[in-house]
Amino acid sequence: MESTRIYLLRHGEVEGHEAKRYNGQANVRLTPRGEAQFGLLQARLAKKPLSAIYSSDLQRCRFGAEQFGQERSLVPVTLAELRELHIGHWEGMTWQDIERQYPDEWQSRLQDLVHYQVPEGESLQQLAERVLPVLQNIVAKHLGEEIVVVAHGGVNRVVLLDAIGAPLSRLFSIEQDYGCLNIIDYYADGQAVVRLLNG
Repeated sequence: MESTRIYLLRHGEVEGHEAKRYNGQANVRLTPRGEAQFGLLQARLAKKPLSAIYSSDLQRCRFGAEQFGQERSLVPVTLAELRELHIGHWEGMTWQDIERQYPDEWQSRLQDLVHYQVPEGESLQQLAERVLPVLQNIVAKHLGEEIVVVAHGGVNRVVLLDAIGAPLSRLFSIEQDYGCLNIIDYYADGQAVVRLLNG
């Protein structure tokens, strides 16, 4: 049965990675190691017959997408819909600082990870409603092809949970390291198979 293969990448390591923080939709810079991680991914996928490259429009993803594009003479398609979860007034804050400054809101989010919406931000459910239709359109447009999608930890987890049919509440049951590779095959009958997770 014909399938579309998506090589789903997470951007490389970013500045400030030493502390767990919500970067959200802020444009944070890659570290030298983060830039090098894209080079390793390029080498790993060097012989794959890529047809297209899609990316979040945030700089930490665009950097890698543009690297892949230059190597393949492909122009990456950048989409705002593939941006990370908008985390509102917590953006740029460490988890430790949020827990200290917003203890009630922090607990509310832990108790309802899927539906809790940080003020001025979006919920995990809203993230899924933003990302998944776009991904479905990409798959439908590239039947039988192999493509790269460069996105974020939260976005990738939502895509992977959907592929295996798991609820959004299991978001943190999946790890997404900086510069990781996931491989998902989408079939014409709507089924998906995750071939590699957090590689």
